[in-house]
Amino acid sequence: MADDYLVRIGKLIRDARQHRGWTQSQLADALGTSQSAVNRIERGNQNISLEMIARIGEALDSEIVSLGYAGPMHLRVVGRRRLSGAIDVKTSKNACVALLCGSLLNKGRTVLRRVARIEEVYRLLEVLGSIGVRTRWINDGTDLEIVPSAELNMEAIDADAARRTRSIIMFLGPLLHRMDQFKLPYAGGCDLGTRTIEPHMIALRRFGLDITATEGLYHARVESAVAPDRPIVLTERGDTVTENALLAAARHDGVTVIRNASSNYMVQDLCFFLEALGVRVDGVGTTTLTVHGVANIDVDVDYSPSEDPVEAMSLLAAAVVTESELTIRRVPIEFLEIELAVLEEMGLDHDRSAEYAADNGHTRLVDLTVRPSKLEAPIDKIHPMPFPGLNIDNVPFFAAIAAVAQGKTLIHDWVYDNRAIYLTDLNRLGGRLQLLDPHRVLVEGPTRWRAAEMMCPPALRPAVVVLLAMMAAEGTSVLRNVYVINRGYEELAERLNSVGAQIEIFRDI
Repeated sequence: MADDYLVRIGKLIRDARQHRGWTQSQLADALGTSQSAVNRIERGNQNISLEMIARIGEALDSEIVSLGYAGPMHLRVVGRRRLSGAIDVKTSKNACVALLCGSLLNKGRTVLRRVARIEEVYRLLEVLGSIGVRTRWINDGTDLEIVPSAELNMEAIDADAARRTRSIIMFLGPLLHRMDQFKLPYAGGCDLGTRTIEPHMIALRRFGLDITATEGLYHARVESAVAPDRPIVLTERGDTVTENALLAAARHDGVTVIRNASSNYMVQDLCFFLEALGVRVDGVGTTTLTVHGVANIDVDVDYSPSEDPVEAMSLLAAAVVTESELTIRRVPIEFLEIELAVLEEMGLDHDRSAEYAADNGHTRLVDLTVRPSKLEAPIDKIHPMPFPGLNIDNVPFFAAIAAVAQGKTLIHDWVYDNRAIYLTDLNRLGGRLQLLDPHRVLVEGPTRWRAAEMMCPPALRPAVVVLLAMMAAEGTSVLRNVYVINRGYEELAERLNSVGAQIEIFRDI
């Protein structure tokens, strides 16, 4: 390798290590080498093989290091293994990304506890770092410290990282209070079909924001004299739409009423965070939010987002499809009650502990024990509704659950254009799913799962559903290019292995 090539690789490794909050000694311990060797690698003074680059990428859990040189990550799954023991639910991915965007409101130091170490978070950290926000992992990499710069350099934004996450759209709400004009790359994320940003624009125009879209960029201009003079009625009860309106209202010096607001888990966490910043929010948990904004927010804040109900549903589904007895701890029960009510009607055998408070002091948690059950297809179709209905992101898991139940289940995923189509990937593993139209799937069970090798669907939840079916299948399956799973789950394979799964991570070198 040329010397300048080694220097570039060394810089990537150094940046990835610092991004994770590790010292050179910690990386050396993970690799089974010396601190001096790591120092030489990072300075570009050591020849380094592709195999070693792959090992470093694994240790740092960083696609920054691995993508260009070691290839995408794959999973090899040995199926028909029963799960047992207990597993904790991690903090909410969707809450964490909203809070990262919300930290732009604060001139002071923000500390977020137990932040999800996932690709979606890493992409936002790359964007924040590129515009001048200082972030670092603290407390052995468990918590995240964020210190915004007095001035943000939007011209230097990491466009590649921004385009790999739809969460970038939530920069609009905070930024409209910080500058008169700026550019933002188009939002990306999962391939779920056409999703316009018009509901965001309808809400944010009331704060003076005007958007022109050209050549892959949103060109934003802000008329600071414009302010809401009547309640904002959201045309879509969406989570990110509500969050953007909240972020805009938080620094509006006045009272903003938001109607038809989402009351979902990540929205509630954002409301509790805003209250920690000194912004009063009335009506948390309802569809009408009244925000008493604060023009200048400059406080040191310490906040703990709550646990992820969709991850809890993922783990519950893993237990069901593998016919296992598993205890899932720290389940945010108020955001999973409808799902459990449906599963009880299908015959799920489970019990739950007494409720206790999450670290945010608001969300109600339980420990849930699931046991092997003989399930029957539900009489009614499975379909999502805004909270407190069945969660939109939990619908795909019912495809795997319905596949092991006796009878036929109709799943109507009316929200997204493409997601139901990806569920038919289960047919390659022995499922019997009939696509009725782009939104409706008929699932017939019970299923005799069989092993297969396949590419990961490009949407997060269907990708995990395929992984769960592979865990239940006889034989060894391979799921290729699982970056989309890493966008939303922290060390999912390793954690499932800790309760009895057999999943091997590998790359094509």
